[in-house]
This record gives sequence, structure tokens and C-alpha cells, in this order.
Amino acid sequence: MNFTTAQLCDEFADKAQLQIADPIFQAFGDKAKFSGQISTLKVFEDQVLIAETLATNGGGQVLVIDGGGSHRVALLDLPLANLALKNHWQGLLIYGCIRDSADIAPLPIGIRALHAQPMPSHQKGWGERCSTLNFAGINFKNDYFLYADEDGIIVSATQLI
Repeated sequence: MNFTTAQLCDEFADKAQLQIADPIFQAFGDKAKFSGQISTLKVFEDQVLIAETLATNGGGQVLVIDGGGSHRVALLDLPLANLALKNHWQGLLIYGCIRDSADIAPLPIGIRALHAQPMPSHQKGWGERCSTLNFAGINFKNDYFLYADEDGIIVSATQLI
């Protein structure tokens, strides 16, 4: 991937409606830079829909998960991160926590989450797919585009690269 979020902001700030995420996320996984079309999920302390979604072909998309900002349980673990890799997801943005962070660190996938938490999530299957999400100062919609690197995360309604 040949972009930086700073470069995209310089080039497209006047031409495209860019949204810049509040700097609340930590980087996990070995891929600091990732981008793709957004697919959304809204869950709360439950990873069943996340597992079902990651079991499908991501086709280079970025899965954006609104976990309600919960710090009590992890929504992503090593088996789910491996599933995301296997099924061609470019990355995950999680408004919630992950676990198995040391094992996830060397995986070639981009993951941003609030922080690590060892407690597993519930398994009830509650949540929504394809919802418009709002967190970190951004409205995330299915089919918008996300670009992430070491400087931050930007979202655009149109593809920039």
C-alpha cells in the first residue's frame, strides 16, 4: 500500500468529505498500514456475529465493529484474528478490546482497538450487521472507505486510492 493518511488529508481535504478518527485506538497486528471498503457490525460484549462475519470472504474489506467501547471483555482473540487472515480481511477497527495481543502482534493484519483485556466475550449472537456506526468522531457506513496508518485513521465516502 502506497499511501499515508497525512498525504491523503493533504490531497483530498478540499475535494472529499474526509472524517478523521479521534486518536483513541492502539495498533495490534503487524500491519501498521491498511485500507479497504468498510463492512460494519454493532455488538456488545458478544463475538458470535464477529466470528460469523470473519468466516466469510472479506475480499479486502475492513471490518468496523462498534463494541460500545466496553472495557470488560475482548471481542477479538487469536482464533478470530487467524480467521480474518484466512478469509482475506485487510483489517479490523474495534471500538472495544482484544485479547491474545502478544500472539496477534506478529500476524500480517491491521488491527486497531481500544486496548487488550483478557476476559472472553459472551456467545449469545446479539448484534446488528450493516448498521451506521458512530464512535471516535466518525460516522462509519457500509461501503465507505477506511485508511489507517501510524498517524491515524480517516474515512471517506469515496475511494481515494
